[in-house]
Amino acid sequence: MIRLGARHLDRIVAVGAHCDDIAIGAGGTLLTLCLARPGIRVDVMVLSGGGGEREQEERAALAAFCPGADLRLTVHKLPDGRLPAHWDEAKAAVEELRAGTEPDLVLAPRTDDAHQDHRGLAKLMTTAFRDHLVLGYEIVKWDGDLGRPAAYHPLSPEIAERKVRLLQEHYPSQRQRSWYDREAFLGLARIRGIESNTRYAEAFAVTKLTLDLGD
Repeated sequence: MIRLGARHLDRIVAVGAHCDDIAIGAGGTLLTLCLARPGIRVDVMVLSGGGGEREQEERAALAAFCPGADLRLTVHKLPDGRLPAHWDEAKAAVEELRAGTEPDLVLAPRTDDAHQDHRGLAKLMTTAFRDHLVLGYEIVKWDGDLGRPAAYHPLSPEIAERKVRLLQEHYPSQRQRSWYDREAFLGLARIRGIESNTRYAEAFAVTKLTLDLGD
């Protein structure tokens, strides 16, 4: 197993099609990075949920998932489940985000996610952020679309537990969903931990990766 660190990680971009996507898919990784690098800049963009309860949940949650960070969050108002019909608006939102930052790491949905909103945003991100490391996070759901990840980020037991606690605390609108529970989140993290020879982990897809191993 090859382990690559991030010695010069000052800016992160994280995007989601819906409020809670980022926290579910990469919340543990965000916690780990922000705790290790106080003041790190985190630019977050969410395409739907703006102007209502979901945006309020997202703002409180991302503040908790990015402690001590320079957090800049934008939540747009595209209708949930309708991204293909609002492609121009989504593309404009991604291009606006790209124009305002030069990140060292991008966290986004997977390009092979079964949800059309996730998948559409993922494809826009890999086009807009052509020269960046884009990690595609996974979200467990009824579609059964979990695959074989290419990258893993280990989570300490404390971070894994904290992630689950924050998910349960900050997204009350989602608690009625059958899959939104402690067992689902910790269970997937445990499986990805087994695959990466650690206790818990978050896993990511990598569409393209350029290595510079000469330094």
